[in-house]
Amino acid sequence: MTDAEVAIAVVEAGATIVRRCFGTSLERVDKGAGDFATSADVEAEHAMLVVLRQARPHDLIVGEETGRSGALDGGRRWLIDPLCGTLNYATGMRVAAVNAALHDGTSFVAAAVADPFNHEVYWTDMSSALVRTKGGDAPLSPDPRSRLVDLNLDPPFPNARAFRAVELLADSRFANSFRPRVVSTSIALAWVATGQRAAYVTDGDPRGSVHFAAGIALCQAAGCIVTDLDGLRWDRGAGGLLVAGDAETHAQLLGIVKSLRSKV
Repeated sequence: MTDAEVAIAVVEAGATIVRRCFGTSLERVDKGAGDFATSADVEAEHAMLVVLRQARPHDLIVGEETGRSGALDGGRRWLIDPLCGTLNYATGMRVAAVNAALHDGTSFVAAAVADPFNHEVYWTDMSSALVRTKGGDAPLSPDPRSRLVDLNLDPPFPNARAFRAVELLADSRFANSFRPRVVSTSIALAWVATGQRAAYVTDGDPRGSVHFAAGIALCQAAGCIVTDLDGLRWDRGAGGLLVAGDAETHAQLLGIVKSLRSKV
């Protein structure tokens, strides 16, 4: 199996558990600060680990629920998130993602994002970006014409003193050009690559993040513009993410973000 095929198999294994457990009585594991995991998160990650350990036994794995396992010090590192959108899921909302990405220490090698309830897997080998359905694979095509911008309003907010995504909601320049959406799961990041969203804005540190890695890789491979909140490389600058379907949309949003940050 290629790395991309492994990534697809990993997220499909997780998505199967996520679907099966939906609507059942879920145990919750408190993580503090209002965050929690459910028994579905844990079981889905276990299923993903089984696939990974069999297919890539010598790679390092970083899991949302289980932490680091596998190789003690390897250049190849898998970042897996079994259920991004846990609170949505636990309250009966079918809006979530199952993520897996492989990084070789320098750049992404492969990634996959499963939408468990629409039975779709978005995947990339970093030379192309596609969506897999029962009908086969089709290329992804970012498209900003919807003008829908998804804002992640969940903590942490390391840039809070200078900027919070919620400020865009009250900005007339944003309101005149875009329409906000808040789904609170990184599936929205993948939707920029599919053209279902024009852009995505979040605070936080995306470096080494199991939540954002697969979506970032997918967007990069699809040709989206991916930067931090200052318009610099997402893995070296101020933190946060500003991802857009084209350069014009990115520049417009970046101008608004920078003007809000400059008021501090």
